[in-house]
Amino acid sequence: MIGRLRGTLVDKQPPWLLVDVAGVGYELEASMTTLVALPALGEEVALHTHLTVRDDAHLLYGFAREQERALFRALIRVNGVGPKLALAILSGMDEDAFIRCVMDDDVKALTRLPGVGKKTAERLIVEMRDRFPHWEGNAEPAGMPLEAVGAAPAARQDPLADAEAALVSLGYKPAEAARMLTGLEEQGSTEAIIKAALARRMAG
Repeated sequence: MIGRLRGTLVDKQPPWLLVDVAGVGYELEASMTTLVALPALGEEVALHTHLTVRDDAHLLYGFAREQERALFRALIRVNGVGPKLALAILSGMDEDAFIRCVMDDDVKALTRLPGVGKKTAERLIVEMRDRFPHWEGNAEPAGMPLEAVGAAPAARQDPLADAEAALVSLGYKPAEAARMLTGLEEQGSTEAIIKAALARRMAG
């Protein structure tokens, strides 16, 4: 089991990232919450990980905080919730916001997330209420500067298009993703655009 990785952040193409660990490139999928917390390309990053083994693939998921990984693991034990939906949930809200939704029976807020209908939201509330791990303190930051790591890949040329692709990969329909991104061209980076779009979506 791969539980943690520490290495150089080589590439970010939400929701995917690539980390070089002693010459081996690990491809991970991460929530938007983790992606926006990552350092710049070429810097050092430390991630908590979860490995899913399927017949056709070994899939590695990365998390900036231990709390986020713990919630991810709790979510995928809920009937009908797989890794993709769990990442969509964690992309739309952080751990504390999710806990508040469950404790307040806030079905409406949960149904704003892609792939979460009313029945799924109700099931999440019922099944997750007693599953929360014990949240302790703040985990270490996602990364720290690392000097002289070599040239980073060229920056992506269209942050808005990358943001739209990332939202679609989370489960939003293309038309919905396009609406969420309207007027956000000036946000700058792909991660900033995604963060703003998700905040707008959750605000209703």
